Amino acid sequence: MTPDEYCSQKAAASGSSFYYSFRFLPTDRRRAITALYAFCREVDDIADDVSDVNVARAKLGWWRTEVASLFAGHPSHPVTKALVPATRKFAVDSHRLCEIIDGMEMDLSKKRYRDWPELRLYCHRVAGVVGQLSAGIFGYSNPQTLEYAEHLGLAFQMTNIIRDVGEDARRDRIYLPQDELAKFEVPVEHLLAAKHSPAFEALMSFQTDRARSLYDIAFASLPVEDRKAQRAGLIMSAIYRTLLDEIAADGFKVLNQRTSLTPIRKLWLAWKTWVAG
Repeated sequence: MTPDEYCSQKAAASGSSFYYSFRFLPTDRRRAITALYAFCREVDDIADDVSDVNVARAKLGWWRTEVASLFAGHPSHPVTKALVPATRKFAVDSHRLCEIIDGMEMDLSKKRYRDWPELRLYCHRVAGVVGQLSAGIFGYSNPQTLEYAEHLGLAFQMTNIIRDVGEDARRDRIYLPQDELAKFEVPVEHLLAAKHSPAFEALMSFQTDRARSLYDIAFASLPVEDRKAQRAGLIMSAIYRTLLDEIAADGFKVLNQRTSLTPIRKLWLAWKTWVAG
């Protein structure tokens, strides 16, 4: 199996909405974004699946070393081997790759977030940085496009947090800011017990407004001259915003179920967005 085949299998197996946006890209850009996504999956799986924190830290430490090896010219893992062309053609850099690892390390040490600024830092590391790297792979001419990509990444992450509130709580992870839980009078214990209430719905409506605001800021920041190049990101946003709207329309029943779109619907949204340009 070649490094590119390894990354393609990793991306396809995840079932993520991101995979649908890759399908319309030119071959070199598709390979680069698939390799970046595979990198994110590798380090995210460590934070999510390795129960021993010390083992997880050691594994993430190995990935830091492997990133250094990538930029020193001797990568050993299929993912970093597949990333080599992206570092040369699309400005995928070691600092941002290591920032992603920083975000995964936060998952090992933090199960609660005091406020939005603290959560925003986490979202920046695990998603905003990915948005910036992705924008470079898709191509841009105006540096303002990186601001768009950062906010789009934050919006995606907030959508994930809203969707996964129940699933995360079952793993004793609460990403919703503690000061906002207190403001809406939703005790952490209610999340851990999957207790749905009008107060919880109000809290989730507030979080949804934040996510929508981040999408709006992102779209307002995208320069007209880069819109066509950034269509893959716009595909992802079409899928994610539709998911967010469905969660809200369903009354935020996220404590006991996981809302998702069917593959055919994701493909339809992807095609429609790509054709619209």
